Amino acid sequence: MSEEVQGEGRKQPRSDFDAKAFLKTVPEKPGVYRMIGADEKVLYVGKAKNLKRRVSNYFQRTQPSPRIAMMVSQILRVDVTPTRSEAEALILENNLIKQLSPRYNILFRDDKSYPYICLTGDTFPRLAYHRGAFARGARYFGPFPNAGAVRESIHLLQKTFRLRTCENSVFQNRSRPCLLHQIKRCTAPCVNLITEDDYAQDVRLAARFLDGRASEVIDDITTRMNQAAERLAFEEAAACRDQVRVLQAVLHRQFVDSRKDEDVDIVVAVEDAGLVCVNIAMVRGGRHLGDRPQFPSTAAGLGALDALLAFVEQHYRDHPMPARLLVNLPVAPVKALLAEVSDKPCAVIGARHATEKAWLEMAEGNARIAVQARLRDTGRIESRLEALRESLDLPEAPGRIECFDISHTMGEATVASCVVCERGAMKKSEYRRYNITGITPGDDYAAMRQVLERRYGKVAAGEGVCPDLILIDGGKGQVGAARETLGEIGLESVAMIGVAKGEGRKAGLESLVAADGQTVTRLPADHPALHLIQEIRDEAHRFAITGHRARRAKARVGSRLEDIPGVGATRRRKLIETFGGLDGVREATVDDLCRVDGISEQLAQRIHRHFR
Repeated sequence: MSEEVQGEGRKQPRSDFDAKAFLKTVPEKPGVYRMIGADEKVLYVGKAKNLKRRVSNYFQRTQPSPRIAMMVSQILRVDVTPTRSEAEALILENNLIKQLSPRYNILFRDDKSYPYICLTGDTFPRLAYHRGAFARGARYFGPFPNAGAVRESIHLLQKTFRLRTCENSVFQNRSRPCLLHQIKRCTAPCVNLITEDDYAQDVRLAARFLDGRASEVIDDITTRMNQAAERLAFEEAAACRDQVRVLQAVLHRQFVDSRKDEDVDIVVAVEDAGLVCVNIAMVRGGRHLGDRPQFPSTAAGLGALDALLAFVEQHYRDHPMPARLLVNLPVAPVKALLAEVSDKPCAVIGARHATEKAWLEMAEGNARIAVQARLRDTGRIESRLEALRESLDLPEAPGRIECFDISHTMGEATVASCVVCERGAMKKSEYRRYNITGITPGDDYAAMRQVLERRYGKVAAGEGVCPDLILIDGGKGQVGAARETLGEIGLESVAMIGVAKGEGRKAGLESLVAADGQTVTRLPADHPALHLIQEIRDEAHRFAITGHRARRAKARVGSRLEDIPGVGATRRRKLIETFGGLDGVREATVDDLCRVDGISEQLAQRIHRHFR
């Protein structure tokens, strides 16, 4: 079906697909393309600003990597879907990748979670830590490699420019300055201790500093200091002097490697012991902000160059392009890719002088450290799974473990959680919560039966994934209810075990209850299998109680005195004083309520019904 042809630098497999004839039909529009292989299997899904130009790159005489060449050799058909815009193409591509899980798509799932610094669009803008979608009217600076870099920068900006960080709800209701003003971290615009114009000037300086123009900021503050000194405004001049000293100290510390106000991203890919890691380090305004290693979630025939190209494509779709991009692999493929991804120019370079070589060496070293840590974790996970297999006498180590827990407060707002551990790692994207209804409040057995029916009823019908092991947070009663439910569904063959709390609920004293409800196993406190079970159980408990508290709070918001017609401020105060709080009012009878001055029998009945 295929033959080997000699390219300019690499032997390249070629399929029987007639690329020339196909490319004549591809429009020069934005859209999505799908590479189809044998048995109609989707090999790859991609997005392009120009479909014709992008798809034709795959059918050149040479390919940048053996992985791409191998994929091209398997192509039997290419489907294209033109869209009206590149944004539509991006949405469609994401949906198709989630739906089809193509073999050759490389995903970096953590790449979209970089934090930013935000300056809000308020009259007195707030300095804030931000993750997620951008809001109109605000300014965002970043991305930063981690939360620590953001908080350090915010702390520096507070010391230097004294911008507010409080929420609007606090800002709008203050009557006197807060502690931050007293320790000279805020100019207290909440109580008008600074004019709007002066505050706006501080905001402009902070924005210029975040844009990497620190030298200009120092020059401006120095000018203000001299002008204040000439006017004999020595306190103002001293404040400006302190700002300059802080900034110069930061620049002295951060400019050890860089003497310029520059924005550079350093992206390196290393391959070690069969693992590939892409590490991105960020320099903003000459300040090295740290780095962040990434591991691809799919790695079919993956090499370092493939991983680097995939990361660059995904990262710079969603994050600003720096002035320079420093890479440790061939520059030409990265340049060609960025031309497709972004219209903003970016200089892609290799290390040219000592500073850039030092940045690359540091990024590569940290990537290798991350690989070694991942390998150690992998070995630890495998040993724990094998210990679990031996302890429970399973035919093989469980690849997917699901754990269930029930949370409520005396039967109120019952919530069940299901957390997933896959190959020893928690898979948060597949966690689920279930609001339990229609049972006797406090009946944990009925709650367990309901959540298992809802979770595994679909599995029995052929939908969803069946786990290799089910953990139940509970003792013999919960395990018995679970066993009956799974038997009714038809999944009694799935391995299941209960995790009963030990004496005093102390960690390490747990008992493992088998599905028969009779066999109880106690593992040593330092046993690796018990540690894995504890981690999964604790995560299920955390996830359940978080959901329960949210549901309970939402339910109680609807049970406030303010929501009852006829109960104004005066009557509310008397009710609270009489019964000692809202809980006392909730538990009061109609006769009790009638004894409060101003509460008629009709109103008492209305209040009583409201809380029930």
